Amino acid sequence: MYLFYGYFVQWIHLIGVFLLESIHLLGVFFLKMILRVELSKLARKQLKKAPRHIIENFASWVDDVETRGLQEARKIPGYHDEPLRGDRQGQRSIRLSRAYRAIYIVKHDGSVEFVLVEEVSKHDY
Repeated sequence: MYLFYGYFVQWIHLIGVFLLESIHLLGVFFLKMILRVELSKLARKQLKKAPRHIIENFASWVDDVETRGLQEARKIPGYHDEPLRGDRQGQRSIRLSRAYRAIYIVKHDGSVEFVLVEEVSKHDY
């Protein structure tokens, strides 16, 4: 009887630890979820001059980030979200068409993280 009770107590303890760790991980996940997109003055100016289909594709990406979160939007293969190298290290780009890219960075404003789109322009090959 005592042996069974000992296993039962260990089992309950393990379940409790697992649940606490799961809740902790979920809490961290929700705290790190980025759901806000802001545009720099330059990006707003460039979008005014961009073709309509580029504006629509960009609006679609913004909607995906604000509803699903940045991490989930990065998984969508059509955007080709990738980190940049060289002079643009620390920035990322998404593909709006074969020629157009949006360049963004993740900014920290106190405790809030958000995406700042710095540039929407034709990609130089």
